[in-house]
Amino acid sequence: MYTLRKPIAEDLSGTIKEVAKAGYKQVEPYGFPSPASIEMIKQAKKNGMKVNSSHFNWNSILHPDKKGVPSFEKILSQAKEHELSHLVVPYLAENDRKDIDGYKKAAESLNQAGELAAKVNIQLAYHNHAFEFKPMNKGKCGYDIFIDNFSSNVAFELDVFWVKLGGVDPISIIKNLEGRVSQLHLKDLKNETLIPNFGQVNQEAFDEIGDGMINMEPIMKIAQKTGVQHCHVEQDQSPAPLDSIKKSLKYLKSI
Repeated sequence: MYTLRKPIAEDLSGTIKEVAKAGYKQVEPYGFPSPASIEMIKQAKKNGMKVNSSHFNWNSILHPDKKGVPSFEKILSQAKEHELSHLVVPYLAENDRKDIDGYKKAAESLNQAGELAAKVNIQLAYHNHAFEFKPMNKGKCGYDIFIDNFSSNVAFELDVFWVKLGGVDPISIIKNLEGRVSQLHLKDLKNETLIPNFGQVNQEAFDEIGDGMINMEPIMKIAQKTGVQHCHVEQDQSPAPLDSIKKSLKYLKSI
């Protein structure tokens, strides 16, 4: 749903109707447990779509004492109320990833939260960008730290666009993390984009599935073999988001 944040802000119910009409069977909201995210869930179900997962306020885990941040326990309670089975940490702020120790501290916090989530049968996961793959110390990167330190209660929601932009092969990492990748974000990276890139990304780099450099068919096949539970189409930037999600779904149905 993050793809559609602009049309959602203008007409939430109308936009979600268009998503269902396009042929999508499930959606993944963002910003849970905001009122808008809860309305996304209600409207999606009303239109016959499932909602298994949502991105949520990650400060509830990493900075629970920050003003206005809901407790993770409250978020879990609301997630159960709305029948979510997955909650995903969508981002790691720059101050939390300055060095290897920062990643270790984040992993420790996520492990503690993952234990709480597991007690109520919710899978906690972490969604990557490209910065996690930047070499930091003796060739180690932040993602290495997460792979080495996450407990069995914390999974990976792997975003293939950002993995590729970070200079890593999505298929290889899915294979290496067999059984630990709970969900995928599927979006394409424009041909001739320079990689790796750990900084700012041009809006034009985001492409509809099938138009860029990422071969999605083998990714879908390895996802099926390695226990990935859900896949979500996403395109962070698009001048016509609804058209983009329709084009991406049409391509996925063709492979």
